[in-house]
Amino acid sequence: MNRTLDAGERIIDVEPMSGGITAEMRKLTIWTTAGFSRNLVLRTYTEPASLQHAQDSLERENAALTMLSGSVVQAPELLAVDATAAHCEYPSLLMTHLPGSTVLSEAGVAERVPLLARQLVEIHAVKAEPRPREYQTMTTADTVVVPARADAEVWAAAIDVLRGPVPTYDGRVLHRDFQPGNVLFDASQDATPRITGVVDWAGASWGPTDLDVAHCSTNLALLHGPQWGARFASAYEESGGVLSENTRARQYWRVRDALACSEEVQLWSAPWREAGRVDLTPRLVEDRLDAYISMLMDARGH
Repeated sequence: MNRTLDAGERIIDVEPMSGGITAEMRKLTIWTTAGFSRNLVLRTYTEPASLQHAQDSLERENAALTMLSGSVVQAPELLAVDATAAHCEYPSLLMTHLPGSTVLSEAGVAERVPLLARQLVEIHAVKAEPRPREYQTMTTADTVVVPARADAEVWAAAIDVLRGPVPTYDGRVLHRDFQPGNVLFDASQDATPRITGVVDWAGASWGPTDLDVAHCSTNLALLHGPQWGARFASAYEESGGVLSENTRARQYWRVRDALACSEEVQLWSAPWREAGRVDLTPRLVEDRLDAYISMLMDARGH
Protein backbone atom coordinates (compact mmCIF):
# COMPACT_ATOMS: atom_id res chain seq x y z
CA MET A 1 0.00 0.00 0.00
CA ASN A 2 3.03 2.32 0.24
CA ARG A 3 2.71 3.05 -3.49
CA THR A 4 -0.58 4.81 -2.68
CA LEU A 5 1.18 7.49 -0.63
CA ASP A 6 2.39 10.68 -2.25
CA ALA A 7 6.10 11.09 -2.91
CA GLY A 8 7.92 11.88 0.32
CA GLU A 9 5.12 10.75 2.62
CA ARG A 10 5.81 8.11 5.24
CA ILE A 11 3.94 6.12 7.86
CA ILE A 12 4.92 7.32 11.33
CA ASP A 13 2.43 5.42 13.49
CA VAL A 14 0.16 2.37 13.31
CA GLU A 15 -2.67 2.01 15.84
CA PRO A 16 -5.00 -0.99 16.11
CA MET A 17 -8.68 -0.04 15.97
CA SER A 18 -11.33 -1.78 18.05
CA GLY A 19 -14.61 -3.22 16.84
CA GLY A 20 -13.48 -5.42 13.97
CA ILE A 21 -14.73 -9.02 14.08
CA THR A 22 -13.82 -10.54 10.70
CA ALA A 23 -10.91 -8.25 9.78
CA GLU A 24 -8.11 -6.35 11.49
CA MET A 25 -8.49 -2.56 11.38
CA ARG A 26 -5.54 -0.21 11.79
CA LYS A 27 -5.29 3.58 11.80
CA LEU A 28 -2.21 4.77 9.95
CA THR A 29 -0.72 8.18 10.68
CA ILE A 30 0.99 9.60 7.60
CA TRP A 31 3.55 12.42 7.74
CA THR A 32 3.22 14.61 4.69
CA THR A 33 5.78 16.70 2.84
CA ALA A 34 3.75 19.79 3.81
CA GLY A 35 4.69 19.26 7.45
CA PHE A 36 1.43 17.94 8.87
CA SER A 37 -0.05 14.47 9.43
CA ARG A 38 -3.14 12.76 8.08
CA ASN A 39 -4.83 9.50 9.00
CA LEU A 40 -5.81 6.54 6.86
CA VAL A 41 -7.47 3.22 7.70
CA LEU A 42 -6.22 -0.19 6.60
CA ARG A 43 -8.58 -3.19 6.64
CA THR A 44 -6.73 -6.53 6.49
CA TYR A 45 -8.02 -10.10 6.49
CA THR A 46 -5.55 -12.40 8.27
CA GLU A 47 -7.55 -15.11 10.04
CA PRO A 48 -7.95 -18.43 8.17
CA ALA A 49 -11.73 -18.41 8.73
CA SER A 50 -12.09 -14.95 7.19
CA LEU A 51 -9.60 -15.37 4.37
CA GLN A 52 -11.97 -17.56 2.37
CA HIS A 53 -14.46 -14.65 2.19
CA ALA A 54 -11.87 -11.85 2.00
CA GLN A 55 -11.93 -11.35 -1.76
CA ASP A 56 -15.71 -11.16 -1.91
CA SER A 57 -15.89 -8.75 1.04
CA LEU A 58 -13.19 -6.46 -0.30
CA GLU A 59 -14.68 -6.40 -3.79
CA ARG A 60 -18.06 -5.49 -2.29
CA GLU A 61 -16.53 -2.70 -0.22
CA ASN A 62 -14.52 -1.48 -3.21
CA ALA A 63 -17.69 -1.26 -5.30
CA ALA A 64 -19.71 0.31 -2.49
CA LEU A 65 -17.20 3.07 -1.69
CA THR A 66 -16.87 3.83 -5.39
CA MET A 67 -20.66 4.06 -5.69
CA LEU A 68 -20.97 6.28 -2.61
CA SER A 69 -18.28 8.75 -3.69
CA GLY A 70 -20.84 10.89 -5.47
CA SER A 71 -23.67 10.58 -2.93
CA VAL A 72 -24.71 12.54 0.16
CA VAL A 73 -23.77 9.60 2.40
CA GLN A 74 -20.60 10.32 4.34
CA ALA A 75 -18.43 7.25 3.80
CA PRO A 76 -14.66 6.70 3.61
CA GLU A 77 -12.90 7.46 0.35
CA LEU A 78 -11.37 4.41 -1.30
CA LEU A 79 -7.62 4.76 -1.90
CA ALA A 80 -6.45 1.26 -2.82
CA VAL A 81 -7.55 -2.35 -2.68
CA ASP A 82 -5.71 -5.65 -3.03
CA ALA A 83 -8.48 -8.24 -2.76
CA THR A 84 -6.29 -11.21 -3.70
CA ALA A 85 -3.09 -10.26 -1.82
CA ALA A 86 -1.24 -9.86 -5.12
CA HIS A 87 0.87 -7.02 -3.67
CA CYS A 88 0.25 -7.25 0.09
CA GLU A 89 0.89 -10.04 2.56
CA TYR A 90 -2.86 -10.33 3.15
CA PRO A 91 -6.01 -9.17 1.32
CA SER A 92 -6.35 -5.49 2.23
CA LEU A 93 -8.15 -2.23 1.56
CA LEU A 94 -6.91 1.30 2.26
CA MET A 95 -9.32 4.20 2.81
CA THR A 96 -9.53 7.62 4.38
CA HIS A 97 -10.18 8.03 8.09
CA LEU A 98 -13.45 9.72 9.07
CA PRO A 99 -13.82 11.99 12.11
CA GLY A 100 -16.01 11.04 15.05
CA SER A 101 -16.49 7.91 17.11
CA THR A 102 -19.07 5.22 17.78
CA VAL A 103 -21.47 5.86 20.65
CA LEU A 104 -23.01 2.86 22.41
CA SER A 105 -23.98 4.39 25.74
CA GLU A 106 -27.47 4.32 27.21
CA ALA A 107 -27.34 8.08 27.65
CA GLY A 108 -28.68 9.92 24.63
CA VAL A 109 -30.14 6.92 22.82
CA ALA A 110 -33.48 8.71 22.33
CA GLU A 111 -31.67 11.49 20.43
CA ARG A 112 -29.51 9.14 18.38
CA VAL A 113 -32.22 6.77 17.11
CA PRO A 114 -33.92 9.35 14.83
CA LEU A 115 -30.50 10.33 13.45
CA LEU A 116 -29.72 6.69 12.70
CA ALA A 117 -33.10 6.32 10.99
CA ARG A 118 -32.60 9.37 8.78
CA GLN A 119 -29.12 8.18 7.86
CA LEU A 120 -30.45 4.80 6.76
CA VAL A 121 -33.15 6.47 4.66
CA GLU A 122 -30.36 8.38 2.86
CA ILE A 123 -28.46 5.16 2.22
CA HIS A 124 -31.52 3.49 0.75
CA ALA A 125 -32.06 6.46 -1.56
CA VAL A 126 -28.63 6.07 -3.21
CA LYS A 127 -28.88 5.44 -6.94
CA ALA A 128 -26.71 2.51 -7.97
CA GLU A 129 -25.62 1.61 -11.48
CA PRO A 130 -24.58 -1.11 -11.66
CA ARG A 131 -26.47 -2.50 -8.70
CA PRO A 132 -24.61 -4.19 -5.85
CA ARG A 133 -24.92 -7.95 -5.65
CA GLU A 134 -28.10 -9.43 -4.20
CA TYR A 135 -28.28 -9.70 -0.41
CA GLN A 136 -27.36 -12.95 1.34
CA THR A 137 -28.86 -14.59 4.42
CA MET A 138 -27.06 -17.58 5.82
CA THR A 139 -29.47 -18.50 8.61
CA THR A 140 -31.89 -21.39 8.14
CA ALA A 141 -34.48 -22.95 10.40
CA ASP A 142 -31.93 -25.66 11.22
CA THR A 143 -29.07 -23.33 12.22
CA VAL A 144 -30.91 -21.22 14.80
CA VAL A 145 -29.50 -21.55 18.32
CA VAL A 146 -32.22 -21.32 20.98
CA PRO A 147 -30.93 -19.78 24.24
CA ALA A 148 -31.15 -22.08 27.28
CA ARG A 149 -33.59 -19.82 29.14
CA ALA A 150 -35.70 -18.93 26.10
CA ASP A 151 -39.42 -19.61 25.70
CA ALA A 152 -39.18 -22.75 23.57
CA GLU A 153 -42.73 -22.45 22.24
CA VAL A 154 -42.24 -18.87 21.08
CA TRP A 155 -38.93 -19.69 19.45
CA ALA A 156 -40.43 -22.70 17.66
CA ALA A 157 -43.08 -20.40 16.18
CA ALA A 158 -40.39 -17.88 15.18
CA ILE A 159 -38.34 -20.59 13.47
CA ASP A 160 -41.46 -21.62 11.55
CA VAL A 161 -41.54 -18.09 10.11
CA LEU A 162 -38.26 -18.87 8.32
CA ARG A 163 -39.87 -21.90 6.71
CA GLY A 164 -42.42 -19.69 4.98
CA PRO A 165 -41.95 -18.11 1.55
CA VAL A 166 -39.61 -15.15 1.17
CA PRO A 167 -41.73 -11.98 0.74
CA THR A 168 -41.50 -10.07 -2.52
CA TYR A 169 -39.83 -6.66 -2.34
CA ASP A 170 -38.64 -3.61 -4.25
CA GLY A 171 -34.86 -3.61 -4.00
CA ARG A 172 -32.69 -0.77 -2.74
CA VAL A 173 -29.02 -0.28 -1.86
CA LEU A 174 -28.39 -1.92 1.52
CA HIS A 175 -25.51 -1.37 3.92
CA ARG A 176 -26.25 -4.83 5.34
CA ASP A 177 -24.56 -4.17 8.69
CA PHE A 178 -26.03 -0.79 9.57
CA GLN A 179 -25.97 -0.53 13.35
CA PRO A 180 -24.52 1.77 16.04
CA GLY A 181 -21.10 0.12 15.90
CA ASN A 182 -20.68 1.21 12.27
CA VAL A 183 -21.92 4.80 12.62
CA LEU A 184 -19.66 7.64 13.73
CA PHE A 185 -20.91 10.62 15.73
CA ASP A 186 -19.37 13.99 16.47
CA ALA A 187 -17.00 13.35 19.36
CA SER A 188 -17.59 16.78 20.95
CA GLN A 189 -19.47 16.19 24.20
CA ASP A 190 -21.11 19.62 24.20
CA ALA A 191 -22.23 19.46 20.58
CA THR A 192 -25.70 18.51 19.37
CA PRO A 193 -25.43 14.85 18.27
CA ARG A 194 -24.74 14.51 14.56
CA ILE A 195 -23.50 11.68 12.37
CA THR A 196 -20.08 12.20 10.80
CA GLY A 197 -19.88 9.00 8.78
CA VAL A 198 -20.87 5.40 8.14
CA VAL A 199 -18.19 2.70 7.90
CA ASP A 200 -17.78 -1.01 7.11
CA TRP A 201 -19.36 -1.41 3.69
CA ALA A 202 -18.07 -4.95 3.12
CA GLY A 203 -21.60 -6.35 3.05
CA ALA A 204 -23.15 -3.75 0.75
CA SER A 205 -25.96 -5.42 -1.20
CA TRP A 206 -29.20 -5.00 -3.10
CA GLY A 207 -32.38 -6.07 -1.32
CA PRO A 208 -35.38 -5.11 0.84
CA THR A 209 -35.13 -2.02 3.03
CA ASP A 210 -36.84 -4.12 5.72
CA LEU A 211 -33.67 -6.19 6.09
CA ASP A 212 -31.41 -3.22 6.92
CA VAL A 213 -34.05 -1.84 9.30
CA ALA A 214 -34.42 -5.25 10.93
CA HIS A 215 -30.66 -5.53 11.47
CA CYS A 216 -30.33 -2.16 13.18
CA SER A 217 -33.46 -2.91 15.20
CA THR A 218 -31.95 -6.17 16.48
CA ASN A 219 -28.74 -4.41 17.50
CA LEU A 220 -30.62 -1.65 19.32
CA ALA A 221 -32.80 -4.23 21.07
CA LEU A 222 -29.70 -5.98 22.43
CA LEU A 223 -27.85 -2.77 23.27
CA HIS A 224 -30.69 -0.89 24.93
CA GLY A 225 -33.74 -3.16 25.29
CA PRO A 226 -36.39 -4.66 22.95
CA GLN A 227 -38.48 -1.49 22.87
CA TRP A 228 -35.69 0.31 20.99
CA GLY A 229 -35.86 -2.21 18.17
CA ALA A 230 -39.49 -1.31 17.61
CA ARG A 231 -38.75 2.40 18.05
CA PHE A 232 -36.12 2.36 15.31
CA ALA A 233 -38.51 0.83 12.78
CA SER A 234 -41.05 3.55 13.56
CA ALA A 235 -38.38 6.27 13.33
CA TYR A 236 -37.34 4.97 9.92
CA GLU A 237 -40.85 5.42 8.57
CA GLU A 238 -41.20 8.79 10.29
CA SER A 239 -38.07 9.85 8.40
CA GLY A 240 -39.62 8.96 5.06
CA GLY A 241 -38.39 5.39 4.75
CA VAL A 242 -40.65 2.81 3.11
CA LEU A 243 -41.14 -0.68 4.53
CA SER A 244 -43.30 -3.57 3.39
CA GLU A 245 -47.01 -2.82 3.58
CA ASN A 246 -47.73 -6.43 4.49
CA THR A 247 -47.58 -7.19 8.22
CA ARG A 248 -46.41 -10.72 7.60
CA ALA A 249 -43.52 -9.47 5.44
CA ARG A 250 -42.39 -7.03 8.12
CA GLN A 251 -42.45 -9.80 10.68
CA TYR A 252 -40.53 -12.14 8.39
CA TRP A 253 -37.54 -9.82 7.93
CA ARG A 254 -37.36 -8.79 11.60
CA VAL A 255 -37.65 -12.35 12.86
CA ARG A 256 -35.12 -13.55 10.29
CA ASP A 257 -32.51 -11.03 11.41
CA ALA A 258 -33.10 -11.61 15.12
CA LEU A 259 -32.80 -15.38 14.69
CA ALA A 260 -29.60 -14.92 12.66
CA CYS A 261 -28.13 -13.14 15.67
CA SER A 262 -28.82 -16.20 17.85
CA GLU A 263 -26.06 -18.18 16.16
CA GLU A 264 -23.28 -15.89 17.37
CA VAL A 265 -24.84 -13.51 19.85
CA GLN A 266 -21.79 -13.61 22.12
CA LEU A 267 -19.50 -12.80 19.19
CA TRP A 268 -21.71 -9.79 18.45
CA SER A 269 -21.67 -8.49 22.00
CA ALA A 270 -17.96 -8.96 22.79
CA PRO A 271 -16.87 -5.73 20.99
CA TRP A 272 -19.58 -3.83 22.87
CA ARG A 273 -18.12 -4.92 26.20
CA GLU A 274 -14.63 -4.03 24.98
CA ALA A 275 -15.99 -0.58 24.09
CA GLY A 276 -17.17 -0.03 27.66
CA ARG A 277 -20.61 -1.62 27.81
CA VAL A 278 -19.50 -4.09 30.50
CA ASP A 279 -23.13 -4.36 31.61
CA LEU A 280 -23.91 -6.38 28.48
CA THR A 281 -23.13 -9.75 30.01
CA PRO A 282 -23.75 -12.92 27.96
CA ARG A 283 -26.84 -13.65 30.05
CA LEU A 284 -28.31 -10.17 29.65
CA VAL A 285 -27.80 -10.15 25.89
CA GLU A 286 -29.42 -13.57 25.47
CA ASP A 287 -32.33 -12.54 27.68
CA ARG A 288 -32.85 -9.39 25.62
CA LEU A 289 -32.80 -11.43 22.42
CA ASP A 290 -35.42 -13.79 23.89
CA ALA A 291 -37.60 -10.84 24.92
CA TYR A 292 -37.22 -9.26 21.47
CA ILE A 293 -38.20 -12.47 19.69
CA SER A 294 -41.23 -12.72 21.98
CA MET A 295 -42.18 -9.15 21.14
CA LEU A 296 -41.91 -9.80 17.41
CA MET A 297 -44.09 -12.89 17.69
CA ASP A 298 -46.73 -10.98 19.67
CA ALA A 299 -49.24 -9.37 17.31
CA ARG A 300 -49.03 -6.18 19.35
CA GLY A 301 -45.31 -5.95 18.58
CA HIS A 302 -45.56 -5.99 14.76
